[in-house]
Amino acid sequence: MAKRRKVNNLLGLALLALLMPGRPMHPYQMASLLRQTGKDSDVKIKWGSLYTVVQNLEKNGFIESTSSDRDGKRPERTLYAITDAGRDETRDWLRELIANPEPEFPRFATALSVAGVLPPDEVMSLLTRRVEALESSIKAQQLVLTTAAAVPRVFLIEAEYALAMTVAELAWVRSLVTEIEDGTLDGVAGWRSYHETGVVPPEFDAMLEAGG
Repeated sequence: MAKRRKVNNLLGLALLALLMPGRPMHPYQMASLLRQTGKDSDVKIKWGSLYTVVQNLEKNGFIESTSSDRDGKRPERTLYAITDAGRDETRDWLRELIANPEPEFPRFATALSVAGVLPPDEVMSLLTRRVEALESSIKAQQLVLTTAAAVPRVFLIEAEYALAMTVAELAWVRSLVTEIEDGTLDGVAGWRSYHETGVVPPEFDAMLEAGG
């Protein structure tokens, strides 16, 4: 079971990891580095949430302000450094996330759970569009990895993981489209009958009744 953390926004973990080497940074610099290293594809960065997370990390003793700097005529910016408590939190948080699988609730899974609201042929058409989008995404991800070939692989493992998950999703969606199209998906006949007649098939009705 996941621990209840004082700061649970994953952006906080990314910021702590940036500060682990010991070089103080200001929030703008943190965000710039996340983008330069492609980490903004793993965690969402919004200026409002960024400063809120930084404040929460400081409030809970994971980082501390060390000094301020000024770049030309820009306003003075506060530099932050990680604390010993922050280092401990970063390591503990990472160990938990890497070792312990947690249920995730992606939007696509939610849509699939109620896809029966739409007719099978429309769902098949929408899934076909998703296949095309996934194929484009895979090409883009492969290009990124190819372009970054000179970068040690240890810095690219999250990109490899994302690509592997996209490839797996593509294969599964293609298979689902085929099963809807050829009628081998268990229950697809009743699904189709419901949208053609407006009458809930007996087997579906019995299942709903059994569910209370």
